[in-house]
Amino acid sequence: MLLTSEAKKEIFKKHGNSETNTGSAEGQIALFSHRINHLTGHLKTSKKDFSTQRALIRLVGKRRSLLDYLYKTDINRYRAIIAELGIRK
Repeated sequence: MLLTSEAKKEIFKKHGNSETNTGSAEGQIALFSHRINHLTGHLKTSKKDFSTQRALIRLVGKRRSLLDYLYKTDINRYRAIIAELGIRK
């Protein structure tokens, strides 16, 4: 699935402060979460797609490192994004 630029702008507008603020940790975490959910659905039907499985594991690691960064720098932003996206540790 190719994410259109309009869909990315909506994600950054909702979770980042604006649609042009693509560097915010919250926006990137939301984008990674969207991609993770899509790849998880794909892997439920294609169990032997190992390259997608590897990409999913890398995305989860990137999201985890961004969440760790937010946890260390600003715990309130971390708690807000966890509650907003429904991610559990």
